[in-house]
Amino acid sequence: MQRAVIAGSVYFLLLFALGFMLGTVRVLLVIPYVGTLVATMLEVPVMLAAAYVVCPRVIRRFKVPPERPARWVMALVFLILLALFESALGSLLFNRTMADQWAALSTPAGMLGLSAQIIAALFPLRIATP
Repeated sequence: MQRAVIAGSVYFLLLFALGFMLGTVRVLLVIPYVGTLVATMLEVPVMLAAAYVVCPRVIRRFKVPPERPARWVMALVFLILLALFESALGSLLFNRTMADQWAALSTPAGMLGLSAQIIAALFPLRIATP
């Protein structure tokens, strides 16, 4: 299980770094022109494609067993770290309360982003690796 925890952490770090960069571009450059929902719709496919490429590489690199318990651990570690870091960033960078952050998830853009995060979290369960 240790391999799955490390793999989930690395998977998170790689996607979070990319998401932070894309999110910065989205907020500063794209949203003013097309709005939040369209900007999120442009970002989601890029993030999911990155997850699709990164996930099997991380699984192979850390030799995560193909059995479901190990893959679930990887997925849950990814999702928990993502929730913690997104909450911390929302609080520190945007001065959002947890209530504000939960409210943002109830918007169409928030639901789309959350759905993409859940899909990315489930990739370790669905991606077969040699």
